[in-house]
Amino acid sequence: MEFIFSLNEIDSVAQKVLDAKPNEIILFHGEMGAGKTTFIKALAKKLGVTAATSSPTFSLVNEYEAASNQLVYHFDFYRLKNEMEALDMGVDEYLYSGNWCFIEWAENIPNLIPEQHSVITIKALPSGKRVLELR
Repeated sequence: MEFIFSLNEIDSVAQKVLDAKPNEIILFHGEMGAGKTTFIKALAKKLGVTAATSSPTFSLVNEYEAASNQLVYHFDFYRLKNEMEALDMGVDEYLYSGNWCFIEWAENIPNLIPEQHSVITIKALPSGKRVLELR
């Protein structure tokens, strides 16, 4: 499934992604600045998160409560040196919690990703729009 959108269309695309019923573990791929965090914020909003959302670059994970009392975890593994750091923070408990897990830079923990997951790839276009592919 592919979408091309501008920033003012991001909320509707986030809803379409959720309507497609992806796995609750979603890996986000894209270059720095492609819009991964911005799209995760839109997904969290559509799930009913009302708290301010931000990138967990330094904390590695941010936890939010959605409207349904379900938790949403947003990970940013850009700074990880190895998978042991993720294990030390208890990543396996998050990944097998049954809650939404949105993971940026999942390529830094390839052996820890559950088999059942979805992938979103985001690319910036010269026009300023984004191409999002869900698989």
